Amino acid sequence: MAGTEVENGGNKELKEETSLGLTYRKAENFDEWYSEVVVSAELIEHYDISGLYILRPLAVEIWETLQAFFDSEIKKMKVENCYFPTFVLESHLKKEEDHYNGFSQEVAWVTKSGKSDLETHLALRPSSETIMYSYFSKWIRGHRDLPLKLNQWCNAVRWAVGDPTPFIRSREFLWQEGHSAFATEDEAHAEALEILELYRRIYEEYLAVPVIKGTKSEVDTFGGAIYTNTVEAFIPNTGCGIQGATTHCLGQKFASKFELNFEDKKGDKAMVWQNSWGYSTRTIGVTVMVHGDDKGLVLPPKVASTQVIVIPVPYKDADTQEVYDTCKTTVNMLCEAKIRAELDSRDYLSLERKSSEWEMKGVPLRIEIGSNDLADEQVCVVQRHNGAKMGIAANADLVEEIKKMLNNIQQNMFDVAKRKQDECIQVIQTWDEFVEALHQRKIILAPWCDDKVVELDVKEKTENEMGAVKILCSPFDQPKLLEGTKCFASGKPAKKWTYWGRSY
Repeated sequence: MAGTEVENGGNKELKEETSLGLTYRKAENFDEWYSEVVVSAELIEHYDISGLYILRPLAVEIWETLQAFFDSEIKKMKVENCYFPTFVLESHLKKEEDHYNGFSQEVAWVTKSGKSDLETHLALRPSSETIMYSYFSKWIRGHRDLPLKLNQWCNAVRWAVGDPTPFIRSREFLWQEGHSAFATEDEAHAEALEILELYRRIYEEYLAVPVIKGTKSEVDTFGGAIYTNTVEAFIPNTGCGIQGATTHCLGQKFASKFELNFEDKKGDKAMVWQNSWGYSTRTIGVTVMVHGDDKGLVLPPKVASTQVIVIPVPYKDADTQEVYDTCKTTVNMLCEAKIRAELDSRDYLSLERKSSEWEMKGVPLRIEIGSNDLADEQVCVVQRHNGAKMGIAANADLVEEIKKMLNNIQQNMFDVAKRKQDECIQVIQTWDEFVEALHQRKIILAPWCDDKVVELDVKEKTENEMGAVKILCSPFDQPKLLEGTKCFASGKPAKKWTYWGRSY
């Protein structure tokens, strides 16, 4: 879309359309606000089947920006792209019991071809471990075949029960899934951390969303993995955590089931160590939730398909041609500098209507140019994220000023989100403090005894009154645990600090 002009097409006799104002406010009815924004901003359209959504160009362009970054980075790690079929044999899916149990309630099955029953039921891929690893066993024979590091960009289907939410919990979604096999355990652990850092960069450097890197509890570890690392984001308006992306160290559990053996350098038989890792279009939903406001989307410049919209503001009896020519020149200058800019020359809409449309779509900067601006040799620039409006000299430095402004917006959006995240985290020591913090919609950092039974007990105690609370992650960056610190829930000696809260 960069460098294009919004056409004047359509009936010029059309009267002004109704206001683009949202029905719901973010602070008052967050769920309805979110559902309205993703449609009004043209990220999605609802499909005829619940939980399935049409991704419109704006959403796909954000996804493609993230894809371009991540794909380039994993290729530096010698990861190769591939593609496996969508369908999974029932026998393969059930081969690793913990893995199958983790997905069994969400698997969608194909059981017929036309009017005939299929001899073998086929699952639509919820994840590709069991599709891919039976072929890994054919390709890995000796240590020279390792490491094997593959990634695929594809869709996945998880027929989740309950109310679906666009991007956050949909029944079909786009994602990347990486699958690796190594000769040694250390190599697997190292890759899991390296990929997790790329996920942090996606959220923090591109989406301006702060995340915390940590490890999931045993209860929330991916089925078939020995541990799951996560980047966890927080939604201050709801007091909920949200899993941003994960890397799973599978150890040798799948290798033993799929006979992923190789001859090591000594000539002995050995078993590979494996990882799987992925992030999805959930990234887009998190961005909307964190940055959006009562006017619609607020997009960080790095992922905005249109970074600058230029709008001519002609007045009666003024030289409108000069205004339009200046706008076109400005767009061309910005595009030549690799800034994604567009011209909105629709003369059948008012400035207010155009501004509302581009605010709804979250365009970071709006430049307005009228005859008064020409006389003053300046342009009027409006920032989407904070509404700040200012005049900038229309000279040779204009492009550099716009670049600086976009960089500052990116950083400022992250800083604001980080401050809000920090404000919603509360450190507690006791159960009473825990309950009080939950009522205040806080994310809680608490000392924990690292006991699965205690975690499940907390979930059960909170389920009815406050909505089930769970461990979000145990952060890599652990605060100092003073000697004698007790678990807030059990009174046993605490072993680590963990984040607790409700979760999407």
